[in-house]
Amino acid sequence: QVQLVESGGGSVQAGGSLRLSCAYSGSTESRMWMAWFRQPTGKEREGIAAVYTRYNTPSYAGSVKGRFTISYDNAKGTLYLQMSDLKPEDTAMYYCAAGNGLGRWYEESLYNFWGQGTQVTVST
Repeated sequence: QVQLVESGGGSVQAGGSLRLSCAYSGSTESRMWMAWFRQPTGKEREGIAAVYTRYNTPSYAGSVKGRFTISYDNAKGTLYLQMSDLKPEDTAMYYCAAGNGLGRWYEESLYNFWGQGTQVTVST
């Protein structure tokens, strides 16, 4: 059974940095999309970064491009999100996702598996 377990969330002041990790287990599939989504309280979940593990070529939403870096360590089976220059509007629950469904990288339909989420809070 596929499991995704996020870690690394927390509270940070604006301008600070955090690194999220997502450990992937339960499958030998090595070619899939993996992504980070986030959902601020009271708002819809949005895809912010994704990578196709075979090529490790990232895609980013405009709101995080230049500040966040997504990467996948195939040897460790772990997805990362390095977040820098954090802003209060980055405050949200962050979710890791993996899959080979149908859709664009930022669409939930592409992803079959989801983690439980980790909270990121950015204060002024």
